[in-house]
Amino acid sequence: MKHLTYRIVNVFTRGGRLTGNPLCVFEDGTGLDTEAMQALARQFNLSETTFILPSEKATARVRIFTPSYEMPFAGHPTLGTAHVVRALKGAGDALSLEMKAGVIPVSAQGDRWTLTANAPTWREVNEPLGTLAMMLGLSVADLADRPLWVKSGKEQLIVPVRSPDAVRRARPVPDAFSRLASVDGQSMAYVFADEGDAKGTVVSRFFFPSGAAVLEDPATGSACANLGGWFCALRPGADVTRVVSQGDEVARPSTLFLGVAHGAITVGGAVADLGRGTLSL
Repeated sequence: MKHLTYRIVNVFTRGGRLTGNPLCVFEDGTGLDTEAMQALARQFNLSETTFILPSEKATARVRIFTPSYEMPFAGHPTLGTAHVVRALKGAGDALSLEMKAGVIPVSAQGDRWTLTANAPTWREVNEPLGTLAMMLGLSVADLADRPLWVKSGKEQLIVPVRSPDAVRRARPVPDAFSRLASVDGQSMAYVFADEGDAKGTVVSRFFFPSGAAVLEDPATGSACANLGGWFCALRPGADVTRVVSQGDEVARPSTLFLGVAHGAITVGGAVADLGRGTLSL
């Protein structure tokens, strides 16, 4: 019988340990094949589960799974796994993680972790604004210019709206929403309202399909990085700092810290240890 140790952490917490986005981290994925990792991710049924492996390129190699598929990169799994790698390896406050999307540098100040995302790419949205608004359960008047598909690790649709109220009113229509497709064929949309440089705050929500339903993520680091890519596209060369709120609509308040400086995108947030255990197979 094989015994696997794991930890549960919450990432991008805000004001309490039972906030942010939960993550399961298996301390040693050596000897597990893809099928077993996918089955374990389905067993825990969190938005993501990660597996730590040896690496010749970085402090550790990491594989990331949702309950349905493997991901090349995701933000809260990166920060949460880095937190566990530091504890396991005594790696200090600066380390790197090898993922399918590349080697991601990660650093910490206490329990606040920050990653540096890959350089972003972006492309225009094919759907007219009226169609996009309908897919999100909004009106055309709610949308701001200009939505983009952005990729700084994983491509997602980044949709600016005119107010935090519009963010809160978004109700994606499942059948219509499923027609949105990233380069890897997945329907994912990040709806946000930027309150400007003076306030330095963003209110956001992230939607994704699960079967016939559309679900909402409490905190999405990859989408926050793609928001940085959106700023790079619309404000080339400008430095941007934002505090991003997400998760209030699903009772998991989360805070993410976004920075864009000289074209480099960073995403940070607090990580809280919640528990650990052993699973026997």
